[in-house]
Amino acid sequence: MTSETFTAPKLAAKPAVRTRHISHIDREDLYTNLEARIKYLHSFLDFNSTDIDALITGSKYVKALIPAVVNIVYKKLLSYDITARAFTTRSTSFEGPLDEQPDENSPQILHRKMFLRAYLNKLCTDPSKMEFWEYLDKVGMMHVGLGRAHPLHVEYIHLGACLSFIQDILTEAILCHPRLHMQRKVALVKAIGKVIWIQNDLMAKWHVRDGAEYVKDNAEVVVEKEGYLHGKKILDDDELADLPPTTGVCPFTGVSNGIESLKVTDDKPATPAS
Repeated sequence: MTSETFTAPKLAAKPAVRTRHISHIDREDLYTNLEARIKYLHSFLDFNSTDIDALITGSKYVKALIPAVVNIVYKKLLSYDITARAFTTRSTSFEGPLDEQPDENSPQILHRKMFLRAYLNKLCTDPSKMEFWEYLDKVGMMHVGLGRAHPLHVEYIHLGACLSFIQDILTEAILCHPRLHMQRKVALVKAIGKVIWIQNDLMAKWHVRDGAEYVKDNAEVVVEKEGYLHGKKILDDDELADLPPTTGVCPFTGVSNGIESLKVTDDKPATPAS
């Protein structure tokens, strides 16, 4: 009998097990701990030191836009009765007759413009500090009638639309800057976009019912003057100064209607057009 060598069959190689890191996020923390919520949003949006550097180094370009942006925003808000009524009734849900229709030079509008300028200037400060995000959260709270001696109620649809409008103006103006390198433009636009979307979340959290089961009914809300956080003045006097709107010849091309007065300059003198 001829002996044959037995060869064991080859076993199929087991597929390599791919492990992926999954970060745990405590749901209750998102609704009870502002710092945990901010850390989650930073992680999800990849908001990092690159964005912070872009915001800090690009702040002078954004600040140069602010006076014109404020005028454009209030022109938009006053072009709809539902948003304009907030300046006379302090609520966008009021549907009764209005005693007066405010215009861009009405005392209450000039006052609100002053605070919008201060708010936009605050966005140009250091976002690595938790105080920065606490202030943005307070801005959201103050639009649902809390934390103010004279409550203000603005429904979320208008807040979200206004933030998007501001982002659109800033994005186009920055991308049209005649001398900023494209890499810096993109970095600044991305960073501003992330900050605005976090502000959007901090507006929405005061309107939606997500996490309502964790909210304490007896939670105390401290009433403070505008521009203050935890008793500390958060907006500088120069940010609150009622400066006249700036005008100028726009150096950009292709900028949409309504942004004609925007002018951003850098440290170099403009090159005369040939």
